[in-house]
Amino acid sequence: MSHLSERPETSVVGVPMPHESAAQHVTGTALYTDDLVFRTKDALHAYPVQVMKAHGRITALRTEPALAVPGVVRVLTGADVPGVNDAGMKHDEPLFPDEVMFHGHAVAWVLGESLEAARLGAAAVEVELDEQPALLTLQEAIAAESFHGAQPVVLTGDVDAGFADSAHVFTGEFQFSGQEHFYLETHAALAQIDENGQVFVQSSSQHPSETQEIVAHVLGLHSHEVTVQCLRMGGGFGGKEMQPHGFAAIAALGARLTGRPVRLRLNRTQDLTMSGKRHGFHAEWRIGFDADGRIQALDATLTADGGWSLDLSEPVLARALCHIDNTYWIPHARVAGRIAKTNAVSNTAFRGFGGPQGMLVIEDIMGRCAPLLGLDPRELRERNFYRQGQSTPYGQPVAHPERISTVWQQVCEDADLTDREREIAAFNAAHPHTKRALALTGVKFGISFNLTAFNQGGALVLIYKDGSVLINHGGTEMGQGLHTKMLQVAATTLGIPLHKVRLAPTRTDKVPNTSATAASSGADLNGAAVKNACEQLRERLLGVAGTQLGANASDVRIVDGVARALGSDTELAWDDLVRAAYFQRVQLSAAGFYRTEGLHWDAKTFRGTPFKYFAYGAAATEVEVDGFTGAYRIRRVDIVHDVGDSLSPMIDIGQVEGGFVQGAGWLTLEDLRWDTGEGPNRGRLLTQAASTYKLPSFSEMPEEFNVTLLENATEEGAVYGSKAVGEPPLMLAFSVREALRQAAAAFGPAGVSVELASPATPEAVFWAIEAARGGDARRGGHAEHDVRDGGAVRVGTSALSNA
Repeated sequence: MSHLSERPETSVVGVPMPHESAAQHVTGTALYTDDLVFRTKDALHAYPVQVMKAHGRITALRTEPALAVPGVVRVLTGADVPGVNDAGMKHDEPLFPDEVMFHGHAVAWVLGESLEAARLGAAAVEVELDEQPALLTLQEAIAAESFHGAQPVVLTGDVDAGFADSAHVFTGEFQFSGQEHFYLETHAALAQIDENGQVFVQSSSQHPSETQEIVAHVLGLHSHEVTVQCLRMGGGFGGKEMQPHGFAAIAALGARLTGRPVRLRLNRTQDLTMSGKRHGFHAEWRIGFDADGRIQALDATLTADGGWSLDLSEPVLARALCHIDNTYWIPHARVAGRIAKTNAVSNTAFRGFGGPQGMLVIEDIMGRCAPLLGLDPRELRERNFYRQGQSTPYGQPVAHPERISTVWQQVCEDADLTDREREIAAFNAAHPHTKRALALTGVKFGISFNLTAFNQGGALVLIYKDGSVLINHGGTEMGQGLHTKMLQVAATTLGIPLHKVRLAPTRTDKVPNTSATAASSGADLNGAAVKNACEQLRERLLGVAGTQLGANASDVRIVDGVARALGSDTELAWDDLVRAAYFQRVQLSAAGFYRTEGLHWDAKTFRGTPFKYFAYGAAATEVEVDGFTGAYRIRRVDIVHDVGDSLSPMIDIGQVEGGFVQGAGWLTLEDLRWDTGEGPNRGRLLTQAASTYKLPSFSEMPEEFNVTLLENATEEGAVYGSKAVGEPPLMLAFSVREALRQAAAAFGPAGVSVELASPATPEAVFWAIEAARGGDARRGGHAEHDVRDGGAVRVGTSALSNA
């Protein structure tokens, strides 16, 4: 076993425990960024001047009327920027734009003594616009060939030969929506300037180091003149990886110009209309199967809706292309990607970061093609699982492919699928207007940043003379339990009780150049860095303990806060050991570092080993659907998920549950709508509140929800044998959508292949049921089938015989 993954017999990691801030969360005493304004004297409030048109050039911006509003102190415009007028890393996101690129784009910011004064001031600013045509939908952008960024291609094998060898070939098209993050805490920042001109920004940010970098370049400063702290976030889900930077820069600019603290917090409507979402995608595909239903070839084009700027669209697309295979071996593949430029908010990271979009395409294909092949969807999926020695389309060998089958079979057994499927068949035969279905889907998700340089983490661990320990690390806490795991890692590595360890807020002046808390890598990178720092300290203390105990340092063990030499009953308490080390002038602080080994990625050829390992999981979902309305309920969910040797089982099970529900929301409920008409509100987000944007609630939760973590699953080369858990569980929700597809098909004759919109709202399910009732689908045979028509699948009029 590797040194990094080796776990001591007595350890704090692996012990179920609640979130370290759980008590503060539920009692309302946990502080978030915007709470800090009430502890800050003379803070000004920032409010955006939004232009409610989708596209146009600014011909006039008059701020004088705002300055006449009582309580307005200043209006910030592009002329005030001393550095670079840009909020992004691609230099395509002007902080103060001269061209409005989406409905609700902020072109200036008003600072007021109160939020109301700032709001009234913003309303008084006069903006004249030369309105321009706007591209709002993916279809409009594709037709106009409006693209930006890279257009990568994944290529493996001989695609033409693969199709030539296929007994069944199907073509299709699939478009699916994005998703609003809807974190409980909206974007917020609080900036202050000290007597030396040092800029201090409290930011609700998943990437404080990048927030620091953007603030510095906007202000024309160096990074050492800017400190960013993230106390905690009330949710992030990727929405606070890139997009907080501009808001922090606005607050910092205001503080720099006025000399007073500046608070910026978006209200819910502003957050919904100004911040990016999960990327919606359009997919066009062609797939070939052999006579036994095994995939031979795939040719696909994925188009992501990037919105008005690139943001993180390129790496999101890259991860989608790297995950289109999911758990299936595709020997011959050509998958092209491109990013549509539309007049909408700049879409950004969202839990899964493109992986869900790529995986959804192949799962949709499998669900649509299984009936045409005369196979049960579960059987079709099983036949195509990765086997030992096989590699992904981008060339990475799939390690531990047996775990795909292991979690799959465990779900089958735990959920008693065989007996329940018989019960469902009997129920459906007896109920013509209500149908049930049970679907099983799997997950293979790569863990690491696609950009190799981001796979590094840092930590600073301090031991004080009284034996107490303070941890600083580069990861941010957004409710996911990262800090809890870091406390457990530190206590385990030092060999002390958990109550001896405390964690400090994430700050750029403690751990520099950190990566975003994203890509499910927070515990891997920061946990290994914390472990590294603690190991340095432990080695120093073992030397001291050896001297005190009259033994070799190598024979000393520290367990439960007590140092003992092997074969001796003499003990030395941790506090006494630390005190002795201090008087011997032994350094009691250490900087830890970790870089993920074994990674390589060539972004030009789209080949390499971008992931440290794969996380696996499987989920079985049973649904019941009403044939009159399309309304449905989730009767039961059974999940087995691979988190390696869990660092904190209670935290991990919570992440699996939460990820699954969030995925189910994306796939079945959360329906983003814009005004795409030609009227004056063209481009306006219509679903800009909780009243119009449907989020999962208790009523959508499974009536029975069983989550099991895979046992005996140590991951070599990861901190204490654990695996990441943040993103992979979201894709387990594919089982909900596939169960709804199968339930809709049950209303029609056998062999009907149903096309199901995403999100699969009750309305979408109803129309799928209506199409299935028409029963006009046919089995695959030896013809090429076009499944792009809406509703049930039809044989293409241009089908190739003997394809």
